[in-house]
Amino acid sequence: MTDAPATDTTPWPVALLSAKIRGYIERLGTVWVEGELTQWGVSGGNVYGKLKDLTEDVTVSINVWSSVRARLTENFKQGDRVIALVKPNYWIKGGTLTMQVLELRHVGLGDMLERLERLRATLSAEGLFALSRKKPLPFLPHCIGLITGKDSDAEKDVMRNAQLRWPSVHFRVVHAAMQGERIVSEVTSALTRLDADPDVDVIIVARGGGDFQNLLGFSDERLVRTAAALNTPLVSAIGHEADRPLLDEVADLRASTPTDAAKRVVPDVSDELDRVQQARARLSTRLTGILSMEVDRISQLRSRPVLSGSAWIIDLRADDLTRYVARGSELMERIVERGTGTIADLRSHLRALSPQGTLDRGYAIAQLPDGHILRTPEQAPAGTELLLTLADGTVPATAK
Repeated sequence: MTDAPATDTTPWPVALLSAKIRGYIERLGTVWVEGELTQWGVSGGNVYGKLKDLTEDVTVSINVWSSVRARLTENFKQGDRVIALVKPNYWIKGGTLTMQVLELRHVGLGDMLERLERLRATLSAEGLFALSRKKPLPFLPHCIGLITGKDSDAEKDVMRNAQLRWPSVHFRVVHAAMQGERIVSEVTSALTRLDADPDVDVIIVARGGGDFQNLLGFSDERLVRTAAALNTPLVSAIGHEADRPLLDEVADLRASTPTDAAKRVVPDVSDELDRVQQARARLSTRLTGILSMEVDRISQLRSRPVLSGSAWIIDLRADDLTRYVARGSELMERIVERGTGTIADLRSHLRALSPQGTLDRGYAIAQLPDGHILRTPEQAPAGTELLLTLADGTVPATAK
């Protein structure tokens, strides 16, 4: 291997470049790493798999040769969280980098629980688990958002039990990974999508239980914080009683199983009809009692002497009525008599003051030809035609 620098006139052969890369990589030596097995395939006694970072989207290929595999005391599968002693191996011929596994074991349950409890304490201190944050579930949701595995028993259980209880209920189903590395990204995306749907009244995340390590994704901080920020009520039906995932803590309601979730979210139509019938029966009994009481009160009132018959009113008031009629007639006669006298007096005064009364006493009224009354001699020179009005008629005359 030459140490001469590569130039455009003295380039390195590919084999030399590959050899140098292998040399640089092998200087790393062995190192312990922690991650999640996202692929675990056995071929010819050897294992070919992939190890993914627990928080970042970074993956490396791993090989477990048959000699090393024979020494392993634990069984491994996709989704397991492990620590491994690896040595980088750069394959010159293919130009690929693989981590050769020298030792492999599961992450201690105690370590995982310790990390989980630290996160639980942090989120609890922030108030994400407080009862005051829990949103009430709608009494009768018209549309339920369901996040579950495709063609899973959990999906069938929720939909079957919900529709048995209330046949008209509708579902908006979003399928997502329920274990492994894709839990966080897919369930988080599904939660966000259903929360933005105005038709969805409540969201259920359903999975039929499982191994604690396979459910670690439901305790991921990003997923839990997304669930806490939802505006739509959330029901967690992961179904893991021991070491409950943090999603159970932040959800508005925790259901023990998918079937329990359906029963808690959707009311039973037969139970509701029974309640309606019971309410109607209570209302009918109450109204019947009120009406019966009022009928009795009316009967008691009608049985009293004062209301038992109406003739007594006429008998009691007949004399009063006769007296009032006689008194009224007498008063009216007096009023008419006084009025007649008053009218006669007024007529006498009127006649005494009227021109006709003067004429009746022998006086006459002289009128000029133009109809004006003659008041002075100067108004009627000799020869003026006059008209004299007497008590019983008129007479023509001529002034001299």
